[in-house]
Amino acid sequence: MYIQVALPVPLRQLFSYLPAADQPLPQPGCRVEVPFGRQSMVGVVVTISDHSDLPDNKLKPIDRGLDPAPVLDDTLWQLSRLAARYYCSPIGMVLNQLLPVKLRQGESAQPQPIKLWQLTEAGRRADLDGLKRAFQQQRLLAYLQTQTQIADGDVSKLEFSRQALKALADKGLIEAGERALSFDTDWHQQVTLGETPQVLNREQAVAVAAISGDLDHFGAYLLEGVTGSGKTEVYLHLMEPILRAGKTVLVLVPEIGLTPQTIERFQRRFPVPVGVLHSAMNDNERLQVWQQAQAGALGIVLGTRSALFTAMPKLGMIIIDEEHDASFKQQEGFRYHGRDLAVMRAQLQQVPIILGSATPSMESLYNVASGKYKRLQLTARAGVAQHVKQRIVDLRLQNLDAGLSRQLLEKMEQHLEAGNQVMLFLNRRGFAPALLCHECGHLHGCSRCDAFYTVHQGSGMVQCHHCGSQKRLPHQCHECGSTQLFTQGVGTEQLEQALVQRYPQYPVVRIDRDTTSRKGSLNQLLEKIRRGEARILIGTQMLAKGHHFPDVTLVGLLDVDGALFSADFRASERLAQLYIQVAGRAGRASKPGEVILQTHQPDHPLLHQLTTQGYGPFADAALKERMDAMLPPAGQMAIIRAEATYANQAQQFLNDANHCFDALPIQRVGPMPAPMERKAGKFRYHTLLLANDRKHLQQALEHALPRIEQLPSAKRCRWHLERDPQDLL
Repeated sequence: MYIQVALPVPLRQLFSYLPAADQPLPQPGCRVEVPFGRQSMVGVVVTISDHSDLPDNKLKPIDRGLDPAPVLDDTLWQLSRLAARYYCSPIGMVLNQLLPVKLRQGESAQPQPIKLWQLTEAGRRADLDGLKRAFQQQRLLAYLQTQTQIADGDVSKLEFSRQALKALADKGLIEAGERALSFDTDWHQQVTLGETPQVLNREQAVAVAAISGDLDHFGAYLLEGVTGSGKTEVYLHLMEPILRAGKTVLVLVPEIGLTPQTIERFQRRFPVPVGVLHSAMNDNERLQVWQQAQAGALGIVLGTRSALFTAMPKLGMIIIDEEHDASFKQQEGFRYHGRDLAVMRAQLQQVPIILGSATPSMESLYNVASGKYKRLQLTARAGVAQHVKQRIVDLRLQNLDAGLSRQLLEKMEQHLEAGNQVMLFLNRRGFAPALLCHECGHLHGCSRCDAFYTVHQGSGMVQCHHCGSQKRLPHQCHECGSTQLFTQGVGTEQLEQALVQRYPQYPVVRIDRDTTSRKGSLNQLLEKIRRGEARILIGTQMLAKGHHFPDVTLVGLLDVDGALFSADFRASERLAQLYIQVAGRAGRASKPGEVILQTHQPDHPLLHQLTTQGYGPFADAALKERMDAMLPPAGQMAIIRAEATYANQAQQFLNDANHCFDALPIQRVGPMPAPMERKAGKFRYHTLLLANDRKHLQQALEHALPRIEQLPSAKRCRWHLERDPQDLL
């Protein structure tokens, strides 16, 4: 018997191994540890066969089996095979993505006892005054004398010192112990409502009724609602019968920042176990949520795109909030789209899926037009919220103060004096996007990329936001030696400094990747905003999506002109979605809202269409253009990207790869340099592959890829193929 194992390597094949002499034969879906070259790897058994292409003397036995039963259920097994074929990705890479990191490393899939620390008899009798000179030890002992024990994983969370823990153990005041980890799977016996549901308006009631009639079968529903129209309330009404039936609801959100308020809203309505999965959690926390979900101990699983692969035998519904968001697309390794695989999973498990958005993606609108999705619309803001006033401000010939026009400053002062909050959107972090020499005009660029350094004045550094390289802020020009260096442009850091100086009486909060890098910092800043302790909010896209700030009455967009002239055909769609999403943060409660868009292109037709007609007419026109040009979603697209130390190596490979598609019904565009040709020291080129339908593209890729992989030029560069690319830049 031969064990065919999928390993997390970029090779489109399975690897044959012999059974271990003293161990039972592992089943398909179980993990095994195997020798691979000079190292050991964890893989997943795909099949057991009686045939191998290699002779027995060339094969090695597995080191050990890791699971008594498969860790992947039938649904995830089918999903992995479908995803591997559609995205042309090695099955080993796909299966690896489906497992939590701890399982990829070979740890047990069964819940392990929790290590904890508890008082000894001496610790119970100990006098806290005896530790006056050791404050951290005194603090920890005081906690344990009231709580009796603490889980090892909670020591850092509660901000206790590990050194204090060891010191108390050495003194014999505390000792280590274990507690068996058990999951409550009977939570659904008593599903009560923690709050009275809101009364639905007519459109919300229609949406709930349309979906409620078919909860036991697959159905894809596009819930299109203007910002503030109450989409979450529709979700909550639909979740109730699912949870009462003891089934799990999977909720996917695009950003980590949206999880706290979403969890709070769900738990306020349903006091059921909720599991959260996102990149800010450590590996142990993610494994525990995965184990709870697999055991059926969770009513709601909420997370970002990777939560899609959580094992849920009793899945009852999938909800994707902000389904249009580009964050659902994985951009490295196994390059999948979370929204599309979620629809695939819903179909496999025969459960309904709801795609919610104020600005639906062209793909979802196309699926509505072709009859695959049902469209439900919420056109009115919920409660007493009113539609916002919108205004375009012409920046030409204006003197700007840190990127702020006179009109925007006047409006800010009006809203702040009225006791409201103001939000300013600028999708450019750092102090300034460029550093310029006043004498010779030299712009300080990254030595590894075709990009300029961004100035971060707070840390005294310049950093490339593309490759991550950074160095000290220079005081002299590298070209002429002049000390007259000036920053060009405005970033969120500079905007914050200017507003703190101009309005010292109004607290300012900045939310971007720099201010939220520490764990828990984003939640603290958002809570500060909700309590009204911040009056001026500055942020990048992190602040623009899905947040509910009832006191924000003015939203200003400082600079979005770059998206009007992008080389990417999706740029106008993204700008429209961004504008509507940011504008939707204003006037979400009883207070009227106002939006000001600053631009050097006040006559641009896209901006006028968005401010006067909204997203719907734009989306209809954009979808028609895509269909006429046979661009996605009407046509099908893939892209082959290559990068190499020398440009001709990437070009040669793509030229050779192009010939592998000869005589196939595929249009090829390229090779051509990427818009940023050099990044992280590598030259980047790509070729677009276009087809009229999905079947032709799939057949062409399956025919050509094995030949491309055998090309001699493929060994002289790094390359990958991406299906349904969302970013051509």
